[in-house]
Amino acid sequence: MSNQTVPSVQLSLGTAAARNLANATVTVPQKGRTTPRWLLRLLPYIDVDGGVYRVNRVAREADGEESGVNVLTVNSGEVQLPHTFVDYEVDPREYHLSTIQTVLHTHTRVTDLYSNKIDQLREQIRLTIEGVKEREEWELINNPDFGLLKESASRAIKTRSGPPTPDDLDELLALVWKKPAFFLAHPRTIAAFGRECTRRGVPPPTIHLFGSPFLTWRGVPLIPSEKFEIQGRGKDATSSILLLRVGEADQGVVGLHKAGVTGEVEPGLSVRYMGTSELSIASHLVTRYFAAAVLTQDAIGRLDNVQVGHYHEYSKA
Repeated sequence: MSNQTVPSVQLSLGTAAARNLANATVTVPQKGRTTPRWLLRLLPYIDVDGGVYRVNRVAREADGEESGVNVLTVNSGEVQLPHTFVDYEVDPREYHLSTIQTVLHTHTRVTDLYSNKIDQLREQIRLTIEGVKEREEWELINNPDFGLLKESASRAIKTRSGPPTPDDLDELLALVWKKPAFFLAHPRTIAAFGRECTRRGVPPPTIHLFGSPFLTWRGVPLIPSEKFEIQGRGKDATSSILLLRVGEADQGVVGLHKAGVTGEVEPGLSVRYMGTSELSIASHLVTRYFAAAVLTQDAIGRLDNVQVGHYHEYSKA
């Protein structure tokens, strides 16, 4: 009988079967359209207790200048002192809070059975609030009543042509020279400004806010927001840049909200349980009360018609 060699066979548990005994590490739902919403973080908010914010301003004379104070410098002797008073606007502007609302529906079977390490209802509420805040930032910039682009219409200047330049931003700083807080623009607009600065040999410095880098000009940060609209396409696409002074104490731009509402999860934002239907659908009302106000005309400036298309070649200066 001949000797036969039996090949050795090594058996092991297969990965496909082994995965049946393993627990997957899961993430909370990721939403690609979520942005940092820097404007909401940088804008100081005022609690509007009655839902209306009245901005009292000094009255303007016939020439458009604010009512001034008559004073006299006295070096010696006795003189007749001037009489004076400061008049106020008779019909001051009032800002009424705007409302963003939506009703969130969740099936009780889903929240009961599939909420182990991650609470299904909490995630649904979180994602809904993210969407509400994205809409709020859009409204703060574009709302036809109180949006910053509309409020800055009387303080708008236009670029000569081409991408935004250091000279253009200096013009804005000349408009809002009293404690400018930050520029606000589309990320493509800021990128176009950075390229132009580099082309001119003056790359803008960078600072860190909230753990993220921001370009600056003259020490003032350029804050990105993709809520700005871009007109046109290609190299002819254009947008705007805003420059803001902020805060009530500095007569700047302020955000408005109503704190202390029922079901409040943060000031001015509430999640209110509305009941469960006979189909086992639970409903929650998500509400945000907000607006923005520009306290004085010189608190905001706008630069229009800046080209944001990517230029592969620049004419030499």
